[in-house]
Amino acid sequence: MNTQLKKGILEMCILYVIDEKDMYGFEVIERLAKDIDVNENTIYPILRRLTAQHLFKTYEKQTSLGAPRKYYQITEQGKQRLNESLDEWKSFLEGVFNIVGGHFNEQN
Repeated sequence: MNTQLKKGILEMCILYVIDEKDMYGFEVIERLAKDIDVNENTIYPILRRLTAQHLFKTYEKQTSLGAPRKYYQITEQGKQRLNESLDEWKSFLEGVFNIVGGHFNEQN
């Protein structure tokens, strides 16, 4: 899959899971890795970029394991970007399925 396309989809997925609940970085990776092949070298740069774009704000929370964890919380701007991304994604998928949907299973 094209790297830029994958990063865009991952960005939407990260926004989506953090919209469900505040998460720390490794928690985001664990959640996504259940369904998508991802690793920290991919996810942490996206988290930093989205935070720099004010789509997330961060806060620290103490743990019983030592160092505090940095949690990501979606902002209103992040929610807006998520909704726009979901609309674009749904429209894109509809177009793809209109083109190959009836033939997709026949080819695989």
